[in-house]
Amino acid sequence: MTFDCDVLIAGGGPTGVTLAILLAKRGVNVIVAEKEMEIFPLPRAAHVDHECMRILQEAGVAVEVMTTSRSASRYDFLNARNELLLCFAGADQIGPGGWPVANMIHQPSVEAALRRSLLTNSGAQLHGGWELKACADDGSGVTALVVTPEGERTVRARYLVGADGARSPLREASGIAFDDLNFEEPWLVVDMLVDDPARLPTANLQICDPERPTTCVLMAEGRHRWEFMIKPGETSEQVSDDAFVEKLLEPWNVKGAVRIERTAVYTFRARVAEKWRKGRILLAGDAAHQTPPFAGQGMCSGLRDAANLAWKLAAVLHGEAQDQLLDSYQREREPHARATIDMAIMMGRLVCTTNKWSAFVRDMKLKIAGKLGKLPDGPPSYPPISNGVILAGSPAAGSYFPQYVAQNGTRLDSLIGIGPHLLSREDLAEDHLKPFAEPLAAWFESAHADAVLIRPDRYVFGTGSPAGLQAAWRAAQA
Repeated sequence: MTFDCDVLIAGGGPTGVTLAILLAKRGVNVIVAEKEMEIFPLPRAAHVDHECMRILQEAGVAVEVMTTSRSASRYDFLNARNELLLCFAGADQIGPGGWPVANMIHQPSVEAALRRSLLTNSGAQLHGGWELKACADDGSGVTALVVTPEGERTVRARYLVGADGARSPLREASGIAFDDLNFEEPWLVVDMLVDDPARLPTANLQICDPERPTTCVLMAEGRHRWEFMIKPGETSEQVSDDAFVEKLLEPWNVKGAVRIERTAVYTFRARVAEKWRKGRILLAGDAAHQTPPFAGQGMCSGLRDAANLAWKLAAVLHGEAQDQLLDSYQREREPHARATIDMAIMMGRLVCTTNKWSAFVRDMKLKIAGKLGKLPDGPPSYPPISNGVILAGSPAAGSYFPQYVAQNGTRLDSLIGIGPHLLSREDLAEDHLKPFAEPLAAWFESAHADAVLIRPDRYVFGTGSPAGLQAAWRAAQA
């Protein structure tokens, strides 16, 4: 049976389209089936970090995204008396990914940029109004039944990826269960158009007020977001009413400075799919894991999935690796996803304390920790890859390899390409690497290494001799 594409992706959101772009850049023929005809026009995700900006860089949209994004230097946790409990600073500094640590974005604009980039890649198609209804994996490929505006049709693909959101029909149809991490809180999200930015906070804020836990964050240029925890007994209709929202915003003194763009009620959940792969069917993004928004890692986690999965699918499809390589996808990504979810739950429980005595005890503990200098100055770091396609035991294996930026604005990734890259100390004398020689030499020194093999997703495969690294890389995919 002939194939219509190498990879069929169910879902045309940021995860699905980014995956499609990264696959197409590697010569993989891909079709994206998106049930909606147009991009959802209202904001959802508000943040991407420096690592995910690096992924968007590879997808060809980072510069465009940055033109409308905003950075806040601080992420402050305040109590009901407006006292500072915890502060994460430096979010506007350049992170290891070569972009600002935190970037507040407008998701519809990011999605539009991704779709425009997708169209520039031959072998990639995106179809709106295509809804996956059923699929069958026969071991050599997947046959999918898709409803299109022209009627039903079948699509034959070598692999099928479900990037079809938290409710994921593909995950449900595949019989994949969730591991529920026991966090479930209903919140009202209020997105605002800004007419007078001078009257709005310039830091991202978590208001740890037991009376009404509240979030206030920047978004892309011209927008701001408030989120309010919904109390027991309040209904979605009640809290979404404009008059109710206006009352919630009174303490912020922003009347006349902002206009409501939308209100929406969400139940923040923390869940991880038990399997991210079932034969030739894989899950990515919210279909595989869901996180509360307090750490701003929802969309980021999906982009990381795309970066991890793209090079592995391409290697298998091009005959450079065995199908078993795909088993490393969940092994590598799940610990990281769970770490981001744990961080979000920790932040959420800090914010969502509604008992006044518990809030008082929390405040006292944080104040004491602050006086003793034991408060963190940023979120905890994410774990390196410890079980997957790495040269275990070699220094820095599984760590994230930084992208250095030259004084003229050139970023390292523009020189090393999208495939695996072997870099040695001797290479630093080459003209094209001279602008990066100093930080790269410092990296080699800190890793006690003479050569490094960088994976396509910018994680370190391993360090050692160039010949040994090349041989180990081939063996890891055999």
